[in-house]
Amino acid sequence: MPALFHSSAEFANWTRDLRAVCGNFSTTLSDRHNLFIGSVHGQDICGLELAHIRTNAGAISRHPTCGNGDDDRHCFLILQSSGHQRIRQQDRVIELGPEDIALVDSARAFEIEPQGLVQNISIHLSRKEVSLQFSQKRLFGKLARNSVATHMIRALVRSLGDAELSEGYGGKSDGPALEQALIGLAAAGLDERTEGQPGFACVGHDDIYGLATRLVETSLQETELGPEYLARRLNVSVRQLYRLFEQRHESISRYIQQRRLERVAQDLRAHDLRHESITQIAFKWGFVDAAHFSRAFKRHFQHTPRDFRQHP
Repeated sequence: MPALFHSSAEFANWTRDLRAVCGNFSTTLSDRHNLFIGSVHGQDICGLELAHIRTNAGAISRHPTCGNGDDDRHCFLILQSSGHQRIRQQDRVIELGPEDIALVDSARAFEIEPQGLVQNISIHLSRKEVSLQFSQKRLFGKLARNSVATHMIRALVRSLGDAELSEGYGGKSDGPALEQALIGLAAAGLDERTEGQPGFACVGHDDIYGLATRLVETSLQETELGPEYLARRLNVSVRQLYRLFEQRHESISRYIQQRRLERVAQDLRAHDLRHESITQIAFKWGFVDAAHFSRAFKRHFQHTPRDFRQHP
């Protein structure tokens, strides 16, 4: 469970933990959230290092280095588990959504900008070994989403997240073998990368509506979720998106709020989430104002969040 922090001192503690696991990063709080959510922990599998990160920080940045120190000897292979974030390095910007994978060079300056609450797994690969396999290719980019190599990386990283693998499994050669496999797959995924995002000009209206509602489901924790956010990611106009929802006698904003309220209600009734406060659950699902959330919840369910939780 991520910690929910109110003070800058606690945010500083999270930054300290991030640096201990991932190296020398600078961080800033987001001005879009009243509360900070953050957790980070490292995992070592036969010498292969992983970092599990969850945060709604405003930005995570790294300054350029000379490329020959302990702090810049890695490339980060990042699997986005949930949420969306932008990564900037040199003159390029990539956007990651759930299930996307990116490779980032730790020796060059870059900035990660979470778009709300995000969760990802970062695998620390030897920069020297990556450079050998990538030859003259830039050590930064987003892997082709639907390539076989990318699918294999997802499956491998999920299996590496198994806690049992951190408890004495494997031999000395397993870590280097896993690293070489991941580097080879990443090189293949970047080779197959297509530039830009596919448009939806030839997709039917029902398909666009379906894509929009599915995108809502995977983005409920994003505070920026709204008509402009959906239109930008679906590569359609806001006007077209409004029209598709109006044809079904729906409002985009009301639909998003309803889905958020329903997810909050599910969590309030979940026995294994009794330790989470009502405010924490509400903020987890994209609400940013506690009073507004309480009014919307009571209007939708005819009960206050507290009464709803106490009387299932």
